[in-house]
Amino acid sequence: MNNQIILWAMLAGPFLTLFLMKQDDIRRYMPVGLFAAVASAIIGDVGITLGFWVHRETAYPLHSLMPFDIGLNTVITLWIFKFTYQRFWVYLVTNAILDLGFAFLLFQYYFPSINMLNLVGISPFQTFLIALILAVVLYGYQMWQERIFRESERTAFSPGLQPAAAKPLSKRQENKPDEE
Repeated sequence: MNNQIILWAMLAGPFLTLFLMKQDDIRRYMPVGLFAAVASAIIGDVGITLGFWVHRETAYPLHSLMPFDIGLNTVITLWIFKFTYQRFWVYLVTNAILDLGFAFLLFQYYFPSINMLNLVGISPFQTFLIALILAVVLYGYQMWQERIFRESERTAFSPGLQPAAAKPLSKRQENKPDEE
């Protein structure tokens, strides 16, 4: 199969599965999915700079950005959080299993066999550790996001808050004539 088809399928294909997810879940977990995409892209760029891996082929016109980071990684992050969030150990075990598969099957065997990406200065186990550390950071980020939204909902819809024009005047201000 043509590498460009595989790369574009990894970029666009996973987003089709989001039609199966509720919109509330997409809204809830999209910030962590986007954060995963940005963090993976940064890690990928640092890995290229440090000589950890070499991209032999990427999706045109993306030069040094793997479609895996933008498409597949983002959507998998959304699905993992949908099913495992608020159960940290289930989340961590699920991520560890997937990261082992990606590090040892995709990065060590499949991508080099189709001449797409080669690990050069790093072992598959080290890529697994990087991915696992990223998973813990993503979980912390989602906890932070949840806390922010909880606090903003609590203050935004507080029944005690009223616009200044709707507040009753004090007794002193009630009896004063308007001065112009």
